[in-house]
Amino acid sequence: MSMTADSMPGMAMGEEGGKMAVMPPNKPVKAVSSSLGDTIFFNITRAFALIALLMLAGIIVSLVYAAWPSIQKYGLPFVWTSDWNPPAEKFGALIPIYGTIVTSIIALVIAVPVSFGIALFLTELSPAWLRRPLGTAIELLAGIPSIVYGMWGLLVFAPIFSKYIQPPLGATLGNLPLVGKLFAGPPIGIGLLCAGIILAIMIIPFIASVMRDVFEVTPAMLKESAYGVGATTWEVVWNVVLPYTKVGALGGVMLGLGRALGETMAVTFVIGNTNFLNSASLFEPGNSITSALANEFGEASPGLHTAALIELGLILFVITFVVLAFSKLLLMRLAKGEGSKS
Repeated sequence: MSMTADSMPGMAMGEEGGKMAVMPPNKPVKAVSSSLGDTIFFNITRAFALIALLMLAGIIVSLVYAAWPSIQKYGLPFVWTSDWNPPAEKFGALIPIYGTIVTSIIALVIAVPVSFGIALFLTELSPAWLRRPLGTAIELLAGIPSIVYGMWGLLVFAPIFSKYIQPPLGATLGNLPLVGKLFAGPPIGIGLLCAGIILAIMIIPFIASVMRDVFEVTPAMLKESAYGVGATTWEVVWNVVLPYTKVGALGGVMLGLGRALGETMAVTFVIGNTNFLNSASLFEPGNSITSALANEFGEASPGLHTAALIELGLILFVITFVVLAFSKLLLMRLAKGEGSKS
């Protein structure tokens, strides 16, 4: 078979002696279009990331601008002042901040061990026929609207709580030194402790679902090796599963904490919505930042009242940001520690 220069792409006849000269091949069209697509995709995704940052900056600027009259008048003492008297234009955020933090801590104290137990049962102890329906039921609990939890807490749980739970708590824990002050007072049902329990019921599905998912990613070989040397289920979970998944489990706890800090309607129904705090008792009614905003923002007169409420929202934003930043730093430290060990 004979070949000519015309039949071979990228080759041509030289001017002298009929020698073949190699010409550079044409650049493929497909490579150009692929490079253009990558550039467009990169710029679009970068634009989305910038939009998220701009939205965050816009929220901060708008909150500071709207709350500026209150910030100018009350300054930093607004954070630790307990007065809240709209007719006299005296405002302080201490009681809402206290209620928000206390109810969130109560929710975590109750929800974390319960969620851990649920996740442990689903991944290690549950029979196969029960694992899927129980897991589905836990996930469905996360989809119940918060107002339903609030109505159930006010109409069903609070009467039962005041009649059957608060009196024994007051008669036992109320007599202890120091701790007894937290369980003193009349059993009226609604209050800080009731709100914390309702929050715990709400965040259990979130934490349990995350813990179950991270527990399931533990390699079966590690667990079987531990069982093979005679370890019990608890020893496998404590010495194998938790060290392997502690970063993800802690992330689930922080997700639940963020949910508890920002909850509005359920807390509003059962916390009592009062701006007076006479003692440290958890039986006392109180207030939270979200419930204060829900109750007063619609009726607040323009001026200092509205600015003070928006400053409450700004404080809640700062609290949530600090909690999430701390959790992120903790997760990074844990991940770094795991890397150094390996």
